[in-house]
Amino acid sequence: MHSSEETNPKQIDDLLKEKLEAAFHKPTSKVRLHDIAKIACEHSPIDLAYAASHLPPNVRPVLYENLPNRDDKIKFIIHTDSDTRLALFRQLDDSELKKIFDRMPIDEAVWVAEDMPERRLRRVMELIDSKKASRIRELKKHDRNSAGRLMTSEYFAFTMEMTIGEASAYIRDNPRIDFAKGIFILNPSGELQGYVPARNLMINPPVTPLRQVMRPILHKVTPDATREEVIDIFERYKLSSLPVVNIDNDLIGVIAHEDVVEAMEDLADATIAKMAGTSERLSSHDSVWRRFKARAPWLVVTLLAGLLNVSVMSSFYSRREGGLLAFALFFVPLITGMSGNIGLQCSTVLVRIMAMGELSEGNRRETLMKELCSGLLTGAFFGVSCGILTYLLDFVGGGLLGSATPLAVAVIVGVGLIGGCFAGTLLGVFSPFFFVRIGVDPAISAGPIVTACNDFLSMTIYFLIAWGVSTLFF
Repeated sequence: MHSSEETNPKQIDDLLKEKLEAAFHKPTSKVRLHDIAKIACEHSPIDLAYAASHLPPNVRPVLYENLPNRDDKIKFIIHTDSDTRLALFRQLDDSELKKIFDRMPIDEAVWVAEDMPERRLRRVMELIDSKKASRIRELKKHDRNSAGRLMTSEYFAFTMEMTIGEASAYIRDNPRIDFAKGIFILNPSGELQGYVPARNLMINPPVTPLRQVMRPILHKVTPDATREEVIDIFERYKLSSLPVVNIDNDLIGVIAHEDVVEAMEDLADATIAKMAGTSERLSSHDSVWRRFKARAPWLVVTLLAGLLNVSVMSSFYSRREGGLLAFALFFVPLITGMSGNIGLQCSTVLVRIMAMGELSEGNRRETLMKELCSGLLTGAFFGVSCGILTYLLDFVGGGLLGSATPLAVAVIVGVGLIGGCFAGTLLGVFSPFFFVRIGVDPAISAGPIVTACNDFLSMTIYFLIAWGVSTLFF
């Protein structure tokens, strides 16, 4: 019997983590297994699935084995992470996996199968029902980020002439098919004609034909539609399910709202990882070496750009040592920091718009111009403000700039900051479009690669402006 204690997920995770750590660190294995079995009976298998990711990989199968029944074990496998599934697949034999896949929904089985070695998967597919195995293979053929992969082939679909009573009887005889995915109506050749709201089944007489209570289908997608397109449709029209049809308008699958929520989470995780400059899948038990390998390649460009920046600064200083322009070096962190943040804001906003499917051919130009103007206005405001503050700082600080002319330094820093922010804005606005054009995820435009390029570009422009202003006016 699972605990019905009302609390938030974070509290549940913390509680389970403490309980499991205490159980697995007991000195006597007999007492430990008794405690683990008790924990498995008291808590939801979904909560245990999330908690398992905090355990060492070698003990996760122990938690799985102590779940009270097979339905709980299926829920555990579905909701846990890939690392835990891999640990379980190494321990479970083919006969146990057959029992799991036999009772698992087809759409969930496809995602679980992603974490199984191909050779092992073929063996298991040969053991389970041939019809179900065929449907799993069919779904696996679709691209991972397509509507075909998000859909399930288990749904309720009836002909137009069937009555409400006949449909209700069929639904009662198939309780494992999710009723919330909708009830769809087909013509005799299998083409999608409409759907029936669940309420209509309850308020109309059993002898009423379904064609009299069905409603038209307003939104549908093909299996090759991207997950971004699917997410956009669900968000815009607030759908609970979405039918998937082939080129002949035959119904081949249904996408449920919960599948779209998971797709949104996956998309957000991938986008955030790329923007942070890492492709790693976070796990508390990943080794330091694995984390290093995931992050280091992204930072090579940053290292090279930093060395290039040093060479530019040293060359500039050696030629201008002791002069007015030497003071410009002290403001380099300010210039690169401000321009980098402005560029990051622009690219992040554009990446989000692209990821959510809100950017179209019609509004592309308007969106681009708004971001350009926003970045330039921000750069101009802070450039002028910085120039004024630098000029006033010399008086407040009692000659902090030494022999340098305060007005000269203020003008150089102010105009240089405007130029650096202008460079950051251009890079932040146009880099997502550039990456899309060459077929690369635009989220990379907000990562270390473009950040390093922005530092070099903004600093170089700042030095050129500083040199030009000092030569012309001072």
